[in-house]
Amino acid sequence: MTQSAESDPTAAAAGVDLNLLLALDVLLEEQSVQGAARRLHLSEPAMSRTLGRIRKALGDPVLVRAGRRMVPTPHALAVRAEVSAVVERARALFAPGRDADLRTVSRTFTILGHDASAATLGPALLARAAREAPGIRLRFLSESHVDAPLLRQGTADLEVGVVDTTAPEVHVETVHEDRMLGVVRAGHPLLDGELTPERFAGAAGHLSVSRRGRLRGPIDDALAALGLERHVVGSVGTYPASLFVLRDTDLIGIVSEGGRPLAEALGLVTFPVPLPLPPLRVGIAWHPRHDADPAHAWLRGCVRDLIAGADQVS
Repeated sequence: MTQSAESDPTAAAAGVDLNLLLALDVLLEEQSVQGAARRLHLSEPAMSRTLGRIRKALGDPVLVRAGRRMVPTPHALAVRAEVSAVVERARALFAPGRDADLRTVSRTFTILGHDASAATLGPALLARAAREAPGIRLRFLSESHVDAPLLRQGTADLEVGVVDTTAPEVHVETVHEDRMLGVVRAGHPLLDGELTPERFAGAAGHLSVSRRGRLRGPIDDALAALGLERHVVGSVGTYPASLFVLRDTDLIGIVSEGGRPLAEALGLVTFPVPLPLPPLRVGIAWHPRHDADPAHAWLRGCVRDLIAGADQVS
């Protein structure tokens, strides 16, 4: 008796066009038929037909319209990481070795992190990519107010900054310990005279930075231990945004040592916070499916160098 492909998983697998995996990986990354067609050097009609074949093979729409954009379905998000992993393993299998010429690599990497990370690391990282791996594109993705397993899902390839992921399989590597500094406009009254915890807490209003909109943080805990309390008048989601607010007000803000160049570029003045604050452990995190990928290893090395201050824009 002859078995049909539907009842024989081996026969069904043998009939799968593995090129569809590469197309699916690019479609989920670009979330655009036009963008995927450009990446794969296909016409848009050909890419649309490929998407149709993928939909038929998976029994799922994969990408659906949301206004002018296309967004992945829940099933597409669920398989995205595995699709990416399979494609990366295939690339590694057929690559000439771990010492392959990065100048021939064509990839897009998504880096997840605070806006300040993109602002401080971005120029040097893009310059280094242009020198060493011109076929690699970098996409900086801002942190959301909602936690999501973006490394596990494959939405992001590398997380940079103060990593607080709890996913057990994710690799987390601390590269540098940073510290928090106070920051105010030039000529601010707080800069005159000795800065004590009492003066710091009792001065003009304070501005908090929190992607979740929190009005309390480690500074408030340190002040509370001394029986002090500051007056937080507002919160913004990113450090770069806070600096523009501080420039035009008498509010007191916070920035990391690594973000000091951003503050100084706007004419702001930083100062040591007169409190025993815990250090900021700055590092990188990635999913283990990237461990053996030479291009990802190059990216990790570049970011390590930048965080440690070993590389500069040339």
